[in-house]
Amino acid sequence: MKTILATAIASLAFLGAAYAATVEGVVQAVDPATRTVTLQDGNSFVVPDSLPIESIAIGAKIKVTVDDSSGAVTSVETAS
Repeated sequence: MKTILATAIASLAFLGAAYAATVEGVVQAVDPATRTVTLQDGNSFVVPDSLPIESIAIGAKIKVTVDDSSGAVTSVETAS
């Protein structure tokens, strides 16, 4: 019984896990007023208030993580 319960709980936890997409690119523009970052490939992302936008520089290579279910940006990092 404990094994079945543990398996069921683990399965539910896996189903509830958020899926995320990662996009890498070079910053073409940063608009602090709208908190929008545009990459050279034309993709634009709105950076939430909880993440700093001041450190994102034009020409920098960044990695943006986006929650697939909501489309919200969850992190912005310097890419290598």
